[in-house]
Amino acid sequence: MIGIPTTNSLQSATISGVCHEGLTVKTRDGGQAYLAVVDASGNILESGPLVAREVWNVTLAVYKNFLIGKGHLRIFNAPPGDGVIPNESTTP
Repeated sequence: MIGIPTTNSLQSATISGVCHEGLTVKTRDGGQAYLAVVDASGNILESGPLVAREVWNVTLAVYKNFLIGKGHLRIFNAPPGDGVIPNESTTP
């Protein structure tokens, strides 16, 4: 985990980020693209800039918890019981 992670592994899109702007998603030819939350059946549950902002915010919270020595904490985007149901692979 130490070092710079490998990026640029997507075939059809690029994802970039700037600390004061968040994430930007583009097609390989430079067109606008969006992140989406897709369920196991292929249904798009959420998409667009708000998904990118939520991903960015959760990522920042995880990183900040790591920096202050609380890296073992799981970050949720809503309080427990507020519709967020962790899957079996993330349940401690």
